[in-house]
Amino acid sequence: MGITVSRKVGNAVVRNRVKRWLREAIRHERRRLGASARAWDIVLIAHPSAADADYARMRSDVASVFDRVRRGPGDRALSSGSAGRRGRR
Repeated sequence: MGITVSRKVGNAVVRNRVKRWLREAIRHERRRLGASARAWDIVLIAHPSAADADYARMRSDVASVFDRVRRGPGDRALSSGSAGRRGRR
């Protein structure tokens, strides 16, 4: 499990808060992955909007991502909305 928070998210204080909250959300929501957690390398990339999000929102987003990962690669919902459409017109 990896976490990436770029400087676009904010200054060092904001980035560290986002990382702490993401680590805590992962700790609480890891059970959603079940046994499939061993089969995946997961990297969470914080977007700039994470700077304004509260912990409850981050935890719900992590839970949503873990549910999509658990469903597997055959589920088209695994790719994120805007990132999945990038480059198509």
